[in-house]
Amino acid sequence: MDNVTVRQGESATLRCVVDNRVTRVAWLNRSSILYAGNDKWCLDSRVELVTNTKTQYSIRINNVDVFDEGPYTCSVQTDNHPKTSRVHLIVQVSPQITEISSDISINEGGNVSLNCMATGRPEPTITWRHISPKAVGFVSEDEYLEITGITREQSGEYECSATNDVATPVVRRVKVTVNYPPYISNAKSTGVPVGQKGILQCEASAVPSAEFLWYKDDKRLVEGQKGLKVESKAFFSSLTFFNVSEQDYGNYTCVASNQLGNTNASMILYEISEPTSSALFQEETTTALTPWKGPGAVHDGNNGASRRAGCIWLLPLLLLHLLLKF
Repeated sequence: MDNVTVRQGESATLRCVVDNRVTRVAWLNRSSILYAGNDKWCLDSRVELVTNTKTQYSIRINNVDVFDEGPYTCSVQTDNHPKTSRVHLIVQVSPQITEISSDISINEGGNVSLNCMATGRPEPTITWRHISPKAVGFVSEDEYLEITGITREQSGEYECSATNDVATPVVRRVKVTVNYPPYISNAKSTGVPVGQKGILQCEASAVPSAEFLWYKDDKRLVEGQKGLKVESKAFFSSLTFFNVSEQDYGNYTCVASNQLGNTNASMILYEISEPTSSALFQEETTTALTPWKGPGAVHDGNNGASRRAGCIWLLPLLLLHLLLKF
C-alpha cells in the first residue's frame, strides 16, 4: 500500500498503473465507487478524472479535508482475473489552539493554573513560555502550566505555542497580573535655603498602583494649600514648596497604600545656607594668595629669588657702615 500525504486544502492525486491487458478500471473509496472508466459515480465535485490511458488511471481530489483521509482502492479487471492496488491518503492539518485560559489577576503567593488545548494532524506539541527579559527557555512542555506561590517577578505575559511541523507554530498569550502591597524604593531628605523652591519625592512600586498621602508631623497636607503642590502618578509622588519658609522645615511622611496594605517613609526638609557674594569673593582671594604664602611657595623653585631679594636690602646698610668708618 502506498501513502499519499497532503496538507488540508491542497489537492491529492491518486495514481494506478495499468497495462494493455486491462479491460475495466475503477476507483473506490472504501465501498463507494468514485469513477468507473470514464464515468463518474460520485456526486462530490472535488473529485475528477486526471488520466485514463493504457499505462495509467488517475484521479484527483481537490481541496482535501480530514474526512477524505483513509484507504482508496484501484480495481483492475483483466482477461484472466481482477487485481487491486491500494493507496492510503494522509491529510495533515495545521495546528490550531482551540481553548486557552483567560487573563488572570492573583495576589502574590497564590497558585496559578493555566491550560492550552490545540488540535492538528499530527497532534501538535504544546509549550509554555514566560515573556520576560529574565526568562530562559520554556516553563512548561505540556498543555498545563502550574505556578505555586507566584511572585511579582513572575507576572507578565505567558505564551502558549502549538506546533506539528505542518505549518508555522500558532501562538496565543495569557496575561498574569500579580498584586502586591506597596514598597517605597526611594525617599530622600532635602536641604533648601530659605526663600527657594524645595521638592520632596517619594517612589513606590505596587500592584494595583499605590495612592499617596503626605503628612507633616501628624497633619495631612493636601493639594491647594498655600505655597504647596502635591503631585502623584502611578509609582511616584512629589511635594513641592515654591517659597520655603522657616515654618516649612521639619519632618515629613509619605504614605503609600493599596487594597493589600500600606507603607510609609519619613524624610526631612532642612535648611542650608546660601553662599553670599562677599563670601565668594573672600574664597576666591584666599585661593589666589595660597601659592604665595602656603607651603607650596617654599618648594616651588623660588628659593633663589628670595635670597636675591634679601641681598638687595643689605646693600644700603653696608654703604652706611663704610661712610661712618671714614
